[in-house]
Amino acid sequence: MVSKEKIVSFPRMGNLHIPVSALLREMDANIILPPPNNKETLSLGTRHSPETICLPYKMNLGNYVQALEKGANTILMFQAPGTCRLGNYAKMSELKLRELGYNFDMVVFDLYGGKFKEIADKFGRATGNKNVLNAVRGIKICLAKFGALDKIETGLFYFRPREINPGEAEKIYKKGKKLIDQARNTKEVTTAVNRTMAEYKQIYIDKSKEILKVYLTGEFFVLLDSFVNMDIEKELGKLGVEVDRQIMLSEWIGQSVIPKWLRKQETHKERAKRTAKRYMTRVVGGECIESVGDAVYAAQKDLDGVIHIGPFNCIPEIISQCILPHISHKEHIPVISLLMDEHTGKAGIITRLEAFIDLMRRNKHKLNKNFALAGSV
Repeated sequence: MVSKEKIVSFPRMGNLHIPVSALLREMDANIILPPPNNKETLSLGTRHSPETICLPYKMNLGNYVQALEKGANTILMFQAPGTCRLGNYAKMSELKLRELGYNFDMVVFDLYGGKFKEIADKFGRATGNKNVLNAVRGIKICLAKFGALDKIETGLFYFRPREINPGEAEKIYKKGKKLIDQARNTKEVTTAVNRTMAEYKQIYIDKSKEILKVYLTGEFFVLLDSFVNMDIEKELGKLGVEVDRQIMLSEWIGQSVIPKWLRKQETHKERAKRTAKRYMTRVVGGECIESVGDAVYAAQKDLDGVIHIGPFNCIPEIISQCILPHISHKEHIPVISLLMDEHTGKAGIITRLEAFIDLMRRNKHKLNKNFALAGSV
């Protein structure tokens, strides 16, 4: 039997822990977080996972082991319908953890259920607090923190490749993230964002520096977690590239929680389905159609390139990887695919990124030269 006192934990993925912890605290939950994703997390997950399963599953399983070892007895997991193996992760990880001798309660959320009441009920079950008002307040501050984190992260993407003093934007971002985490209500969240954005504006930037701009697209877990993606956004910033990541936390969770009739604009998935039509006419699971649609959209927006990342052996992203070279050729935009697993080395990733940046820069200069020649005729 699981202890009556619920001690809640959930997997780490980028900044997800900040808004979700805020929701749980609003419901008076006792929370134990696993440490930020690290080599030990990966080692634990890999040791107890099927060899061919994708990296996000291994990381989640490692998180669960770390949390349960620290005393958690209630763990949260989400699943989704469709052809991605994500739909099986909750049951697979639960069976493995019980096989390893852990005693716990698992609460599973349907990622695309989109029902506010169901989400509130599941958090009520996880925390033992059935007070609907607590759940509503929790979801409200949770969504506010999702949006706030995305806003200061977007600011980081802009200033990092342009700053004269390397690391200045990163320090402001980390301080802003801490303020958002500490915020107790939506007013304090807004204050934290405004303060962070004001500090960004004090950064001295090199206005003459040539900045390349790329879309970063692919599988959501690898996109959102810096340990798994080898700090790719930071490395690109250091190399003079502004990242426009195509999956942000608030948009990712918003399209699952906010009903369609309340949305004011086209979602990322809706846009991807529209722009991908020449190359893909149906959703095949994961973020496959988003990766394809994003590459086409990047060409339409005259970006300098597209970097596609995902977990090794992820079937949807392998499909994307096969289609992207055709898009690159037909839409005239440089594209690179990077698939990650536990054997991926950071040095190799950086070498490939440097070569790709050289390619984008040559391509940009060639286009500028052609435009100049055309204008002189």
